[in-house]
Amino acid sequence: MDLEKMDEFFNKRVNMYDDHMLNEVEGCREGYKRMAEQIPDSTKKLLDLGCGTGLELDKIFRRLPDVEVTGIDLSKGMLDRLREKYNNKKVKLIQSDYFDYNFGIGIFDTAISFQTLHHFSHEEKTILYTKIYKSLNSRGLYIECDYMANTQEEEDFYFAENKRLRSEMGIKGGFYHYDTPCTIDNQIKMLNTAGFKRVEKLWQQAATVLLVAQK
Repeated sequence: MDLEKMDEFFNKRVNMYDDHMLNEVEGCREGYKRMAEQIPDSTKKLLDLGCGTGLELDKIFRRLPDVEVTGIDLSKGMLDRLREKYNNKKVKLIQSDYFDYNFGIGIFDTAISFQTLHHFSHEEKTILYTKIYKSLNSRGLYIECDYMANTQEEEDFYFAENKRLRSEMGIKGGFYHYDTPCTIDNQIKMLNTAGFKRVEKLWQQAATVLLVAQK
């Protein structure tokens, strides 16, 4: 297989994305609901990392119709679709790499990510989690629903394959689409390293797992 640049991969799949996530990725349909249930009622400002077409926002807006959302994604096509869906909501959309974008300090009540972080290394994730931690207010919450590996052997296999494919294609850097899920234990360790005091696994269906991290 050839690796595709991350933004190009998702831009090509905008029209099929919603159906794929809702009907083909086990756990996602229920995961959107479960994530929305964990958003505190007091949330006024929400950070959505890798927001895509905003599937996770549907259930959230039903609970909190006036919440202010800052959504960040690499794909212009995905953001355009999200904008069409929620043009009557308080949504600020940013086409950017969320590793480089400045979230600010102590701004958000809650941060979320849904099926977006299973493409990155431990080091990259820990740096990102630290940024998320700093962007939350003193009682802030981070909620992640993502594809996670069942065993360390499974995680190691995908990371090794990603390294092999990059080497064969001569890729030295940049964001390319390839799944490298981490184990639940490793996810929790990274979040703890970033500063989160309590991290819990609240739900799992197949490889789709919901974690909640309290500042």
